[in-house]
Amino acid sequence: MSRIRLAFLGTPSDAVLPLRCLVEAGHEVVVVVSRPDRRRGRGRGVEPTPVKAAAMELGLPVATRAEEVLGSGAELGVVVAYGALIRAAVLEAVPMVNLHFSLLPRWRGAAPVERAILAGDPVTGVCLMALDEGLDTGPVYDRREVAIGAGETAEELRGRLVELGTAMLVERLADGLASLGAPVPQEGEPTYAAKLAREDLHLDWRRPAPELDRVVRCGRAWTTVQGRRLMVLRARPGPAPAPTPAPAPGPGPAPGDRLNDEPGRLRGISVVTGEGCLDLVEVAAEGRAPMSAAAWLRGARIGDAPVLGT
Repeated sequence: MSRIRLAFLGTPSDAVLPLRCLVEAGHEVVVVVSRPDRRRGRGRGVEPTPVKAAAMELGLPVATRAEEVLGSGAELGVVVAYGALIRAAVLEAVPMVNLHFSLLPRWRGAAPVERAILAGDPVTGVCLMALDEGLDTGPVYDRREVAIGAGETAEELRGRLVELGTAMLVERLADGLASLGAPVPQEGEPTYAAKLAREDLHLDWRRPAPELDRVVRCGRAWTTVQGRRLMVLRARPGPAPAPTPAPAPGPGPAPGDRLNDEPGRLRGISVVTGEGCLDLVEVAAEGRAPMSAAAWLRGARIGDAPVLGT
C-alpha cells in the first residue's frame, strides 16, 4: 500500500463512502472541498453538506473553494459529485480523477443515473476518469458495468454504483499514483444527462405504462388530482384494461381513468395509460407524509370519477 496525499472534492451523501474508504485505506486527505452550507427545508437552520459533516467527524480540514487545493500539498485530487466546475488553473496544478456514474461517453452531465433509467438502458456503470475542463470528456482509467434491475429505482442503482466505484477507486490507488496507468480516450457517440426538471417527472397518462414506471423510479414523480399535486413514490406497470363488452354504451377507459370494478385490479388505484395500466403503490398528497395508495384513496374522498391528471 502506497500512501498518497489527496485532496477530496465532493458534496452529497453519494460522496461520503469514497471519502471514508480512502481514509480507511491509509491515504492522507490533506483537504476536503465541499459546497457551502445550505438551508435544508422550511423552518430548518443551515446545515453542512454530507461530505463536510463526514470530514469534520474524521477530523479533516474542510474548504468551500476548489482553489484551496492549491498550496495544500495534494498529489492528486479525487472528485465525486462535487457539483461545480473546477478552474483550469487548479487542474493544471493538481491532477484530478473523477468517479462518474455512467459508461462514458454515454450520459455525460449532472443526472446520468436518472437518464439511464428514463431511457430504458439495460446496463450502466461507473468510470474513473481523468478530469479536464470539458463536461466529463476526460480519458478513462477504469470502468465497471452493471445491469439495471427490473424495477430498480435511481436511489437503489446509485447506491450500487457508489459501492462499485469506491472499490474500484481504492483498488486503483492502492499502489500509488503509478498504479493508475495511462487513461484511454472515450470512444463512441456522447449523450448528455441534463439535470431533471419538474416537467421531466410529470406523469403524462397518455404515455405507455413502462415509460411512466421509469419516471416513478427516478423519484419525485407527480400527477394532479382535482387540481392538487399528488406525488407517486412507487408504482408498477400492468396490462391494459379488459375491453368493454358490447353492447355497453359509452367509450372505454381513457388515459388517467382509475379502474374501479375490473377483477384482479387494485380498486381505484390502477390507472389507465396510453398503453397498459400503472398500479399506484405508494403516494404522498400535497403537504402530507407518504402512505400506501390504498390508504390515500380511502381518505381522499374523490369518488369514482376519472380524476388523475386533472
